[in-house]
Amino acid sequence: MTIKKISLSSIPERFAVCQIDHQAKIPDWAFEGEFSFISRTPDELSIICPANFVPPDIQYVDGWRGLQIEGPFDFNEIGVLAAITAPLAQAHISLLTVSTFDTDYIFLQESQFETAVDILEAVGHEIDASEKSIDE
Repeated sequence: MTIKKISLSSIPERFAVCQIDHQAKIPDWAFEGEFSFISRTPDELSIICPANFVPPDIQYVDGWRGLQIEGPFDFNEIGVLAAITAPLAQAHISLLTVSTFDTDYIFLQESQFETAVDILEAVGHEIDASEKSIDE
């Protein structure tokens, strides 16, 4: 299988993945910042948002970094996520994905972010290098 070349952009924020009771109202802090992803199922309410907005009493895992796949993509386009997730899976790098109407986002633990970027570039994907690192 030939891997399709994908362009991605690094998102210059640290994210947290939060779990809230599935019946809870979506909290106002979930809408802070430029990016937030909210999903509700019968079992939970999950929020991915910038870590600095999460209150300390919320169950969460922080230290996530994001990559935006440069879209938009047609809903019938095949293999976009596979082109990114397959090389990372082969390297034993775990990730989270979120899809929007136009594109997809990949979230990686910060400790594996630079390695993941190197792997993706090595297989031919282009990653916006201007925002690879977060200033302390």
